[in-house]
Amino acid sequence: MTHQVHAFEPPERFVAGTVGPPGERTFFLQARGGGRLVSVALEKVQVSLLAEKLEELLTEAQRRFGVDLPELAPVIGDNEPLDTPVDEEFRVGTLGLAFDVDTATVVIEAIAAGEVEPEVELGDEDEDDDEDEEPDEDLDRLRVRLTPQATRQFIERARRVVNAGRPPCPLCGQPLDPAGHLCPRHNGYHR
Repeated sequence: MTHQVHAFEPPERFVAGTVGPPGERTFFLQARGGGRLVSVALEKVQVSLLAEKLEELLTEAQRRFGVDLPELAPVIGDNEPLDTPVDEEFRVGTLGLAFDVDTATVVIEAIAAGEVEPEVELGDEDEDDDEDEEPDEDLDRLRVRLTPQATRQFIERARRVVNAGRPPCPLCGQPLDPAGHLCPRHNGYHR
């Protein structure tokens, strides 16, 4: 089966967003451009880590290559909902980040979660065949190339999306449902 590479270099819009009520949200990365719309599902922690690592990447690019970073904008950027229809192309298993020095752009690659198939060895097969292949080269991917300004806007929106969920319990840090939760710090009593 062939894999698809959904490349947006650059996209008209690239955002993190959610579908569903707090506590039941599904997180997506969505890219739009050239008449195409691609949405890939991922976990909340992946969105949070992506924003954190992008910030570190920009800081490192400034330190090592002298890239001019835009100031944090006091104005809230793109706060629109995800474009519809939100059809999941694949679920993200791996995220990759790079900084292209030649074009001064950030490259984000979301790679589909692979199907884990048990490997069966039947004897004296040549083991060098698999060493040349990248393990995830046949998986679908979403590749986006962003300017430092667009990367900053993505980071700010991703942080807003992650923080817009259920508030944390002040005692244990777990998310509070509207009906409360069983707090381990109160020996299982509702909080």
